[in-house]
Amino acid sequence: MLDRSRLKPALFAVATGAMILTAGCAGRGGGTKDTAYVARDVDTLYSAAQARLDRGQTKQAAALFDEVERQHPYSPWARRAQLMSAFSYYAAGDYNKAVQSAERFLSIHPGNKDAPYAYYLIAVSYYEQISDVTRDQRITQQAKQALTDVVRRYPTTSYAADAKIKLDLVNDHLAGKEMTIGRYYQRSGRWLAATLRFRNVVDNYQTTSHAPEALYRLVESYLSLGVPEEAQKAAAVLARNYPGSQWYSRAYGLMKRHAPQNV
Repeated sequence: MLDRSRLKPALFAVATGAMILTAGCAGRGGGTKDTAYVARDVDTLYSAAQARLDRGQTKQAAALFDEVERQHPYSPWARRAQLMSAFSYYAAGDYNKAVQSAERFLSIHPGNKDAPYAYYLIAVSYYEQISDVTRDQRITQQAKQALTDVVRRYPTTSYAADAKIKLDLVNDHLAGKEMTIGRYYQRSGRWLAATLRFRNVVDNYQTTSHAPEALYRLVESYLSLGVPEEAQKAAAVLARNYPGSQWYSRAYGLMKRHAPQNV
């Protein structure tokens, strides 16, 4: 499972920054009953939504922010409500609706100053859905693409800085998936298939924590395939980049036992 614990505070600190644009209006209309689908003036309706969000009633807040747009689609409040609806759905853990709301905001206001935040909300909504490495990683790939979009589009923003951190973890997660499959192929005696998985980690995820083990597993696989020269190349890369690791020690022992002429 992807460890998000150390990033959670930073994530919410960045996310709640979007709420600043509503602070000046939260005090009006506080006594109105917070019931969705009742026609109300825009100030009262928006303030009711903000009050729900402030109390942690995120699903109700999202519904009320949606009502702002539905009842007052041409008001300046509608734009704000779209973005706050996306954040409220995110805070409620309804990530699919968060993505939908943020994408709707971007489709209508692509050049708005809050577009970076909308892209960021989409990215973290995918990120929060990443499952453990034993499951399908389609959502992980979506998170990677969305985070990459944030970094590419808005490289100097705080959103990009946080996205880069998350990208490192996403890549580590994807590399872990490749390692899990590669080990399974090894246990099944499917050495060539295993080699392809470990090679992918070495070639595409070389900065992750899985790279040293991937090189060691390549040594194992190449020796089992009867190509000690390739095993020696993998061991040499391991020695050059991770000389003090347990994986190099193990690889050296393997080479000494099974291909001493290549050590």
